[in-house]
Amino acid sequence: MTKEELIAKTAEILAEEFEVELEDITPEADIKKTLALDSLSLVDLVALIEETYDIKIKGAELMQTNTFADLYNLLYENIQNK
Repeated sequence: MTKEELIAKTAEILAEEFEVELEDITPEADIKKTLALDSLSLVDLVALIEETYDIKIKGAELMQTNTFADLYNLLYENIQNK
C-alpha cells in the first residue's frame, strides 16, 4: 500500500465512522477537533485503526498526533514495520 492509498482509505473510513465531511479531513486539520475525540472515541479510533490495518497502536502514540498528517505518518510507519 502506498502512502497516498493509505491516506485516501484512512480519510474515507474516518469520515464515515465519525460522521464528518471528507473535505474536513485535511492533512493539516486538527484530528481531535475535527473528529470531536474524547477518551471514549479515542478508544474507538484505536480499535478501528488496528482492525483495518492489522497493526497495534498504543493510545499514548495516538495522543501525540495532532494533525491528520501526523496520524498518516504513524500508520504508515507501523504498517511498514509489521
